[in-house]
Amino acid sequence: MKVLVTGACGYKGSVLVPKLLSKGHSVVALDIQWFGNFLPEHKRLTVLKQDVRQVADIELDGIDVIIHLASVANDPCGDLDPKLTWEISALATMQLADKAYRHGIKHFIYASSGSVYGVKDEDQVTEDLVLEPISEYNKTKMVSERVMLSYSDKMAVQIVRPATVCGLSPRMRLDVAVNMLTVQAIKNGKITVFGGDQARPNIHIDDITDLYLFLLENPQHQGVFNAGFENITIAEIASILAKRTGAEVVTTPSNDPRSYRVNSDKLLATGFRPKKSVETAIEEIIEAYQSGNLVDQDRWCNLKWMQQEVL
Repeated sequence: MKVLVTGACGYKGSVLVPKLLSKGHSVVALDIQWFGNFLPEHKRLTVLKQDVRQVADIELDGIDVIIHLASVANDPCGDLDPKLTWEISALATMQLADKAYRHGIKHFIYASSGSVYGVKDEDQVTEDLVLEPISEYNKTKMVSERVMLSYSDKMAVQIVRPATVCGLSPRMRLDVAVNMLTVQAIKNGKITVFGGDQARPNIHIDDITDLYLFLLENPQHQGVFNAGFENITIAEIASILAKRTGAEVVTTPSNDPRSYRVNSDKLLATGFRPKKSVETAIEEIIEAYQSGNLVDQDRWCNLKWMQQEVL
């Protein structure tokens, strides 16, 4: 198949695209490349340095499936410039979905977020709960989901609500909980935890990218799917790291109300199974850092890089 991946040079896209190529697919990788391009050259890969907001310029002839990853990622970045966030993360999604329908594309996979639920008291946060997003990022995801679902009678629509992703990528991120705390532990010998009781569902980057491949190959599984298999607190992540690295854990107060837990039974019912864990991600990051294959730099922190280089 010929697959269009938006946001293809991002954290997830940089792992997903090589997997698509290894499966024999042809890939058109579209990305504005604010954070660079770390995709390998390949005869079946076309990389386009292009703004997803310019939907009229996106060529869809010959495309079989769209995997739409592009957005302004995470709450702090989304709040930097709300207008930009809405243009990229919501308006572009709406326009791309409409263009896909008009071009006869029959399969659209959309990357939403497990944070669309907001702060929930329920122990089991399932797909049928009311969405109560509390940030611009979350709100754009919720709106985009509703747009995509409006096309579900016209094409196979699969919406993924990923947990916080962890693990290694060529376009690394060191501003997500597990990755950030792991580098803190091995670089400084100390972990600073703000609050600590906030729950975070987690998913390894190999599992979330394998999920997109699974959905690509199984368009019959349509609708919305949570994707998070380890609901653990920030304090529990710090405890794992302290045992693994001997790092000191320093806890300070936090006014961050965000606490997310997700139930992924609906996804598991499709037959998909995760293969890796938070501890796997921690081990992989430690090995990469100690071998010199991972270097702590501003480029890997979305907020810092956007403030310096984009806005």
